[in-house]
Amino acid sequence: MATTIATLSEKSDGTLEGLFATIKVNAPIALIPNAQKASEGAPDYRIIHRRTGFEIGAGWYRNSQRTGEEYLSVKLEAPEIGVIFGNVAPAPGGETNRKVILWNDPA
Repeated sequence: MATTIATLSEKSDGTLEGLFATIKVNAPIALIPNAQKASEGAPDYRIIHRRTGFEIGAGWYRNSQRTGEEYLSVKLEAPEIGVIFGNVAPAPGGETNRKVILWNDPA
């Protein structure tokens, strides 16, 4: 079962802004396209804490092995949460500019 850990709005410049929320954390975040991407392995997005400006994660475009569709895979990391991996997906309701980050429990 996937759990929603962030709600996001997509801006016209490709930035995604919203709230990352767990039991321990409630943080405004922004996923910013990485205009400085210099290599294939570099992230496609940088994830920034909007109040502090600290980088707390990154995102990479991947292709689904099952469907071949492209999706955005993210990694968030901070002392309070450890490391969390998730995927950006359309938010329920069908609004094209609304997204969520889904976390799948690795257990």
